[in-house]
Amino acid sequence: MDTPLSTIAVVGLGTMGTGIAEVLALAGREVIGIDISEAAARQAVTSLEASTARAVGRGRITEQERAQALARFRTHDNLQAAAEAELVIEVVPETYEIKQQVFRELDAVVSPTAILATGTNALSVTRLAAESQRPERVLGLHFFNPAPAMKLVEVVSSVLTAPPAVEAVTRLARELGKEPVAVGDRPGFVADGLLFGYLNQAAAMYEANYASREDIDAAMKLGCGLPMGPLALLDLIGIDTARTVLEAMYAESRDRLHAPAPVLGQLSSAGLTGRKAGRGFYTYDAPGGQSVVADALTPSAEAAAGDGRSIASVGVAGSGTMASGIAEVFAKAGYTVVLAARGQEKADLAKARIAKSLERSVTKGRLTAEARDETLGRITAAGSLDAFAEVDLAVEAVAEDLEIKQQLFATLDKVCRPGAVLATTTSSLPVIAIARATGRPEDVIGMHFFNPAPAMKLVEVVRTVLTADDVHATVRAVCTKIRKHPVDCGDRAGFIVNALLFPYLNNAIKMVEEHYASLDDIDAAMKLGGGYPMGPFELLDVVGLDVSLAIEKVLHKEFRDPGLAPAPLLEHLVAAGCLGRKTGRGFREYARR
Repeated sequence: MDTPLSTIAVVGLGTMGTGIAEVLALAGREVIGIDISEAAARQAVTSLEASTARAVGRGRITEQERAQALARFRTHDNLQAAAEAELVIEVVPETYEIKQQVFRELDAVVSPTAILATGTNALSVTRLAAESQRPERVLGLHFFNPAPAMKLVEVVSSVLTAPPAVEAVTRLARELGKEPVAVGDRPGFVADGLLFGYLNQAAAMYEANYASREDIDAAMKLGCGLPMGPLALLDLIGIDTARTVLEAMYAESRDRLHAPAPVLGQLSSAGLTGRKAGRGFYTYDAPGGQSVVADALTPSAEAAAGDGRSIASVGVAGSGTMASGIAEVFAKAGYTVVLAARGQEKADLAKARIAKSLERSVTKGRLTAEARDETLGRITAAGSLDAFAEVDLAVEAVAEDLEIKQQLFATLDKVCRPGAVLATTTSSLPVIAIARATGRPEDVIGMHFFNPAPAMKLVEVVRTVLTADDVHATVRAVCTKIRKHPVDCGDRAGFIVNALLFPYLNNAIKMVEEHYASLDDIDAAMKLGGGYPMGPFELLDVVGLDVSLAIEKVLHKEFRDPGLAPAPLLEHLVAAGCLGRKTGRGFREYARR
């Protein structure tokens, strides 16, 4: 099997097959494109001509290179054309019946040394290999869409695959400029195995009317730096395709997190499969269109607005990074800010931290010296909550401990004037339990900023069953004034971001526990295949393993889902004091400063 893989057949010339063919042709391979549909074959040629023309226009390839690539791409309507191929990559529809038929026919056509690769992202490579006369030459070669742009390729081995076949396609992937990661045979492999569980949870969150589609998508883009929100991504992938992947994952794992949300089946049955149909979670300008158009579910600006309370002064309770960051945000927006801590010294240190932050902004040219001085001048450091007597909005950013927050809110209840809005920045605790520590729970709301507060644009606005409408309207208006994006969510564990993020992180840990893939391969898969700014283990070490474990426990306690139980490896690392970057060791080791 030690072949150069210079002649490669691609079976199935849809979007993915055409993209793979383009990558191969541009890399100097002879490409045999095969599709039973003449229209699909013609469209593949047209697409390749157009995309290579764009590449010439952008200076990525020369006109001569384009002509050579086009000459290397030939299309056929019969599998007999694959006879001379050293590698065949099938990307036909995602069903066992169709793929098995392709593999049976290829057995009678290709040479005994040819490698057969399936592009499946949901079906068992082992089951497909078992249908072949030579299962040792069958493996998975999972490209990501769009194939010319996405760097990740998952190389999937079954228990039957011969190592030389794996080595040959791994070498090919690198020669194509891709980043291959080696994975075993299970539905979803690494990237989709983690991605689709997250997408499914987002669909279930929307179906439960917990948050709007716009707020769910905005929360994950702004809170996690993702290139697309989960519901928009489901529309792009195809809701029917996502459901097929999830069905395959659930059949193997029996994890309720993988059981497709009913809304996915309902939309698929109605033909509302996403962008390709012109409608899915969102409505598009045309079938296959990319532009979202307003529909009956699109929120109106009038509905989002409301009569709120007047806010001119803000109190921020706490002395840590989050408290000083929030105080900086409000002061920059023109509010008078009282920053209160337990003692004047801590308050002064917190203000000094703000001064350093502002100075960095001046040095980088983001802020003028005059604006720095004006911002700092709006902040008063105080050693007691008594200084909140006249504030219009009090925001607490103290330790994530329910008893501590309840005590603080009981004090705010006594100190703050009637009509003041009281906000908690909790990321995991029940806001109603905090509100009930006061005699005015209608004035209490969650206002969950993300760290670092000056940089992160998202604020989760958390209403309890007792929060007054004008308090909600007030906080949304304040978020807009401080240039943050508010998303509405109800008072349940994790709100939007953490409720979707941490099960995904937990599932990544379980993959490592099961020796399915390495830390490095999982991180690479999610960055290269999913466009994530950080891999799950990089992120866990930054967040802190102790913080992550605490959130996982809260989610598990609230939702009682066995799939949300914290991975034992996470618990063991925390027990050992390996908490991530802050201790010098978490999932990885770090140089101490």
